[in-house]
Amino acid sequence: MPRQISDECVKCGACCATCPVEAIAEEDGKYVVDKEKCIDCGACEAGCPVGAISEE
Repeated sequence: MPRQISDECVKCGACCATCPVEAIAEEDGKYVVDKEKCIDCGACEAGCPVGAISEE
């Protein structure tokens, strides 16, 4: 199941750096997960310093 980024995101970019398939990008001032690219590895969730990423 793809991950989602909540409003608790502080826009630090750590999730982008940890995603092995580059499924996270900044759009309209916030980070979003491309559900087509996400392989559900959990790297972004583990790399988020504020816990703003979870399974949908």
